Amino acid sequence: MSAEPISARIYPAGILTLLSRMEVERLHDASRGALGELLRRCALAVLNSGNESDDAEELMQLHRDFKIEVQQVNRGIRLELSNAPGSAFVDGIMVQGIRELLSAVLRDLVYFDTEINGKPTTDLESQEGITNVVFEILRNAKTLNPKREPDVVVFWGGHAIERLEYDYTKKVGYETGLRKLNICTGCGPGAMKGPMKGAAIAHSKQRVTGHSYIGISEPGIIAAESPNPIVNELVIMPDIEKRLEAFVRIGHGFVVFPGGVGTAEEILYLLGVLLNPANEEMPFPFVLTGPAESAAYFEQIDAFIGLTLGEEAQSKYEIIINEPEKVAQTMMSGLLRVRSYRKKHKDAYYFNWLLQIQPEFQQPFDPSHENMASLHLHRDQPKHLLAANLRRAFSGIVAGNVKPETIISVRQHGPFEINGETEIMQALDDLLTSFIKQNRMKLPGKTYSPCYRVVS
Repeated sequence: MSAEPISARIYPAGILTLLSRMEVERLHDASRGALGELLRRCALAVLNSGNESDDAEELMQLHRDFKIEVQQVNRGIRLELSNAPGSAFVDGIMVQGIRELLSAVLRDLVYFDTEINGKPTTDLESQEGITNVVFEILRNAKTLNPKREPDVVVFWGGHAIERLEYDYTKKVGYETGLRKLNICTGCGPGAMKGPMKGAAIAHSKQRVTGHSYIGISEPGIIAAESPNPIVNELVIMPDIEKRLEAFVRIGHGFVVFPGGVGTAEEILYLLGVLLNPANEEMPFPFVLTGPAESAAYFEQIDAFIGLTLGEEAQSKYEIIINEPEKVAQTMMSGLLRVRSYRKKHKDAYYFNWLLQIQPEFQQPFDPSHENMASLHLHRDQPKHLLAANLRRAFSGIVAGNVKPETIISVRQHGPFEINGETEIMQALDDLLTSFIKQNRMKLPGKTYSPCYRVVS
């Protein structure tokens, strides 16, 4: 692989190889409009696949001369790349996996922009409407397989984790792969890469082919968490809320490794959804796990959940420490219950239609200073609403850590102020401080400057 920038002409892969002239025109026009800069940022992140960095600003500055243009040609479309990262090429030819991921970026961004957003038939306000949009994006990406059994395990965890934690994620992924299960993550490095790597070895050992390594991201996150090279099905959702809904609709079981604010956000999202009485009887395998050295991390997460959401929320998950095989076995037994439940209620295996997701977990949250300061973080409200607001608080901190536009806003106006009930604020401050001390906010070697201030 070359370290020097490379300019190249690339023909997209996947569904973009077969387009009508009208579709080609729409792709070309969309890429030259407001979508152009978004496409550039996401494309650069994909081309940087395998290079572990969590600084989107740094990445854009390093490759400030990078350009991508969608050209209309007789055969359909062609991507004209200028000053692309040399690491995406071998002997001047783009790595096939990266070519596929680049095509996925173009596919998803343009599909949402031209086929969904702003269309009179699109409903982005109601529960059903948003769920249908999530379904349509996943279907267009060919992620939904009608023949799929309940075999997709979603792995959440931090991109900035210690080596021993990373090695543990590989062990869990390996045990999962030995049971011939498919893997879904946020597609980035760290706890998202480890399970895929372990599962890939196990799948090879079992001589099984055609397995899915699904990565689900969104435009604001992908530049800070470039897809790892093992991802073979990349989906770019339009925002974090639809990304989270995509996870819980296609995932059959969930495993959470140590992480930072993004992982805490994911845990709170899932707990908030599961606390809905309508979902009470639905089997949903949910395990928090890590090596013995991470036991204190999960004790603190568990204590925070107990303080804020209570024992009912704590009952929704199981904590398993330093037992990779037990984690995989727990998933397998849980997936059997999922299959039985879906079959009994005549629900699809490939998309969880029965799961009720309330509007508070679907509507996009704008992490402005005003919105962060006005979050209602008190226990005088239903548990699911508190979970939703806590999720938004963590989401805002994620944005302040990695999203360029939010980083600039924090730089201009100072840190977010997060206020609420004194006991909750103390627990939140303790949790966030522990993330900083454990280097879970940024990759090792990077100095972290908090984008928030907790007040009571």
